[in-house]
Amino acid sequence: MTYDLAIGDRAYSSWSLRGWLLFDAFGIPVKTQAARLYTDELPQLLAHFQPARTVPVMRTPDGVVIPDSLAMAEELASRHPDAGLLPSNPAARAVARALMAEMHAGFTALRSHCPMNLRVSYSDCQPSEAVIADLTRLQSLWAWARAQTGSKTPWLCGNYCAADAFFAPVAGRIAGYNLPVGNDAAAYVAAHLAHPSFRQWRAMGHADGADQDNYFRTYPRGPWPGPTPLAAKAVETGPSVNTTCPYSGAPVTHFMELDGRIWGFCNGFCRDKTVADPQAWPKFMALYDS
Repeated sequence: MTYDLAIGDRAYSSWSLRGWLLFDAFGIPVKTQAARLYTDELPQLLAHFQPARTVPVMRTPDGVVIPDSLAMAEELASRHPDAGLLPSNPAARAVARALMAEMHAGFTALRSHCPMNLRVSYSDCQPSEAVIADLTRLQSLWAWARAQTGSKTPWLCGNYCAADAFFAPVAGRIAGYNLPVGNDAAAYVAAHLAHPSFRQWRAMGHADGADQDNYFRTYPRGPWPGPTPLAAKAVETGPSVNTTCPYSGAPVTHFMELDGRIWGFCNGFCRDKTVADPQAWPKFMALYDS
């Protein structure tokens, strides 16, 4: 049985990123419905998810609406104990819950000064003392978690878990605003940027529509610090190497050029998410490598 999940713009909605990762990163089936922030689309979508007032919000297969990301994480962990949302070790599980709770409620200076924008990377955002204090707290919290759990992986509690999903938007902020952190924190951020689900979310964020003016900043820009995408571009016409979309199997109508070859997709979104980061999509790369 499949869950329903309402989200906002992928490039900007940090809470939606958390909610989606709770499904995609742990292999839980979900049907996603998206709405543009700051438009009538959002209240129209939320009308089908009462009593939610914002995104993300999920509906369980048995019809229960859960409009809070922390509650979503706990409920999914309860319903899917083998999916790995929370560590099986009791001590590590307690640490993960503490991490999720603090991220859910704190770091307001960082959130305010650096709203998530996965479409750009700024070389300098002039962080305030309050933002620096939040970054210091984050780094001490991450170091504490590793010391408590003895993690030998890139993640805080051993295997990737819901606590890491909760910090994914912070990783996007640190990367996107070039915020000053130490080597251990930078390595943790890099692990997030390379995570398969995060790469797919960011790629879809580039295909979601026009830029949102609310997130525009005049800071100088630099290259995105995550994995460098292959140099693809949208083109108007084919013919393409493939006649059916690698994702849906439907006939191709939209086209992309990569390495001198033309590839086809069944709609603009399928094409544009692939243009943004071809290597984020195993189904396309299987076609490309063949």
